[in-house]
This record gives sequence, structure tokens and C-alpha cells, in this order.
Amino acid sequence: MGIGYMLSPLSWWNDLFFNLPIALIFGYAISWLNPNWFLPGTIVGYWVSNVLGIVMMQFGAVDMFMEQENQNPKRDLLIGLGGSTLYTVIVSILVYFHVLQLPTFLNNLHP
Repeated sequence: MGIGYMLSPLSWWNDLFFNLPIALIFGYAISWLNPNWFLPGTIVGYWVSNVLGIVMMQFGAVDMFMEQENQNPKRDLLIGLGGSTLYTVIVSILVYFHVLQLPTFLNNLHP
């Protein structure tokens, strides 16, 4: 649950220390296949690290607070992925309508 919290979008400081470095490494690795894929790869890497954090937090919380016989890993995974996807859709809509702004430095990054 602790590692999931560090990767999740629920902690305000996680991006600088965890998610952005993971996303940049992922984008750099993807750019070996095609240099134009750096920015899309970075975005995908950032999204995956956040989704992984939310799912890890959920599994940790379920382990801590639910009894073993009440757990359903498939259901829990689907709920975690659904919640993460909903979060991503909401943030994407906020960016699309300029309620949230993307950092300008992302437009200037090249491997």
C-alpha cells in the first residue's frame, strides 16, 4: 500500500521523485524504436505508473481491511482499473477544456 501511495496521483510530491523519472525512462526507451515516440511514450509511462500506484494501493487496502474469504482479486483488479481509468478520463477532460494546463517543458523535450 505504501509503494502504491508513492506511485499514485494522491500524493502531491510523488511526480518529482517517482512518476516523472519513470515516465521519462519509459519515453526514452520507447524513443529507441522511433524518436518521435518520446513524448507519447512519456505520457503512457506516466499514466501506467499512476494506474499501477492506484491498483497497488487498492490491493494493499483490501489485504489490510477485508477478510480473506471476502476478497475477490478479479473484481478488485477491475475496480482498480476502472477507478484509474475514470481518474484519467476526468484529468484528460480538464486538460482538454484548459481547466488544467500541461507543463510547457514537455513540448521541448527530445531524447
